[in-house]
Amino acid sequence: MENNDSDEETQKGPVENAWSMKIPKFKPEDNPHGLLEESKFATLFPKYREQYLKECWPLVQKVLNNHNIVAELDLIEGSLTVKTTRKTWDPYIIIKARDFMKLLSRSVPFEQAVRVLEDEIGCDIIKINSFVSKKETFLKRRQRLIGPNGVTLKSIELLTECYVLVQGNTVSAVGPYKGLVQVRRIVEDTMKNIHPMYNIKSLMIKRELMKDSRLKNESWDRFLPNFKSKNVPRKQPKKKINKKPYTPFPPQQPESKIDKELATGEYFLKDDQKKAKRKHEKEEKQQEAKKAKEEARKKDFIPPEEKKYENNASTEPTVNISAFKAKMKKAAKHTKNK
Repeated sequence: MENNDSDEETQKGPVENAWSMKIPKFKPEDNPHGLLEESKFATLFPKYREQYLKECWPLVQKVLNNHNIVAELDLIEGSLTVKTTRKTWDPYIIIKARDFMKLLSRSVPFEQAVRVLEDEIGCDIIKINSFVSKKETFLKRRQRLIGPNGVTLKSIELLTECYVLVQGNTVSAVGPYKGLVQVRRIVEDTMKNIHPMYNIKSLMIKRELMKDSRLKNESWDRFLPNFKSKNVPRKQPKKKINKKPYTPFPPQQPESKIDKELATGEYFLKDDQKKAKRKHEKEEKQQEAKKAKEEARKKDFIPPEEKKYENNASTEPTVNISAFKAKMKKAAKHTKNK
């Protein structure tokens, strides 16, 4: 009796680590009268899962029968249904069975999905398509979560002790509740353009720090990696659209066909007159086009203009005769002196 009283006193006080608490198992003796009402859940599954569900459905029924849950597979509607019976004594097992069906429909293998029926194991289906609007960015970030040859995903599984499956627009996780919280944070940060390695490193550092009793009551912020967002230059569009200055007034409404006809007076003409006018305009356009074609053809036969060379030769002698005579006299005197 004294031991029981001491246990109750310790539980009433504040708990330092809630994850370390052990929840007592719920037994049939705790609920001898069963459930008052029948609960039922149905989950749709895609066409490509039909063959796998057919093969593993006997195992699914066998597992759920142990918990007094009835499971139905409807191949026409494409749905999985679970419901309680009069013998069902656990009120929460129907929620676990519903999650079990959800995981099977999300391509999680039976061996991993069946773990959800355990007390300390849960599941989380994270929608990731709402974080990014562009499809290319979404595919890149989803691939970043998986990593080369699935290395990043495997490291997340080892650190969180959860089975993680990336399928389409969702990420399915099965494991302990503490690990599910960590998986959700990693997935959401990755889709928000924070590399998963930052979270993986922080989990590894925390695991090592937990072993050190001296750092137990200290802040671990100085050991954990900090993510710094960088302003990476983005690709500029080839064609830049220059926006017009904002005006509160709407643009002037263009003239309608009737307004144009009223302005030209064509609106008041009869149908025969309108047809004749259109025919005349059409003929004029044809004549103009015909003339333009003829001019284009005649261009090949027009001879080019000849270049005129100007005769700049003058009748006056270009040589200065007086200077030439003086030069010759000077040369003659020079020969005589010799």
